[in-house]
Amino acid sequence: MGKGLQENLIEKRIFLIRGHRVMFSTHLAELYGVKVKALIQAVKRNLERFPSDFAFQLTWEEAKALRSQIVTLKEGASKRGRHIKYLPYAFTQEGVAMLSSVLRSQRAVQVNIAIMRAFVRFREILSAHKELALKLKQLEAKVGKHDEAR
Repeated sequence: MGKGLQENLIEKRIFLIRGHRVMFSTHLAELYGVKVKALIQAVKRNLERFPSDFAFQLTWEEAKALRSQIVTLKEGASKRGRHIKYLPYAFTQEGVAMLSSVLRSQRAVQVNIAIMRAFVRFREILSAHKELALKLKQLEAKVGKHDEAR
């Protein structure tokens, strides 16, 4: 997978849940080239590294609400059906960073670097949008004062 393609794929798999930008265990397992079960087992063996602000399991309501937004069901589903058996886990940027220490593979390190860059780009984009919104508001106020003066 090319660098640009991988970065684009990563950016499309960052979601906002509970006020956090996160990636789901199903997507992360695919990127790391491991089974979801193996990824979750590695996390459970190292729970002290994953406090609730690093990783959390979705509720059934959250999973149901996200069903139309993500393809987790198709990717993680068995051949018999397209329904989830287990609730996916969500990992914040810090949780994703911690994953490379528990998965311990060269691929995990490389994937984590790409993911960290994607999270940084998201912050930069959000910051730029906030700055543009503020400038637009200031411009509107200036134009409004100018119109009132006429």
